[in-house]
Amino acid sequence: MTTERREPAQNADERTMLEGWLDYHRQTLAWKCEGLTDEQLRATAAEPSELSLLGLVRHMAEVERNWFRKVLVGDDPGHIYDSEHDEDSDFHTTEADTWAEAYATWQAEIAVARRNAADFGLDDLSKGRSRFSEAPFNLRWIYTHMIEEYARHNGHADLLRERIDGATGD
Repeated sequence: MTTERREPAQNADERTMLEGWLDYHRQTLAWKCEGLTDEQLRATAAEPSELSLLGLVRHMAEVERNWFRKVLVGDDPGHIYDSEHDEDSDFHTTEADTWAEAYATWQAEIAVARRNAADFGLDDLSKGRSRFSEAPFNLRWIYTHMIEEYARHNGHADLLRERIDGATGD
């Protein structure tokens, strides 16, 4: 698999720009994971952290599901990895957890996110609520938050990838 990262348009309308940056950051996380084995993807940063590239992908699948299903459209299909006993189980990988499963799940959540967002204008308010606020969010806020979430975790991915095999890059 070769991840193609497309730079967002420099003179697009607001929605195209927001979607372009979100896709760019999604592609960046996939690129940071490219070419590694499941074992390498499960490698953690440094004690006591349990942060791994595979955990980041699983976490972003949960984040996509939360914001574009639960918050935006008011659908609550439940968690993928997290549970009431372990809210961070997306980060807690085991030898049974694979890139193939995590990547397929993440991509499926991205596809649902795109479909759900297509039905909303940037100023349209969410139908569901977040655990952080009872007030609704507009789609613009959700896009901006998702870009921030990916950008922060892509910084983590940079450090994790460099620790694994020395690979660096923007």
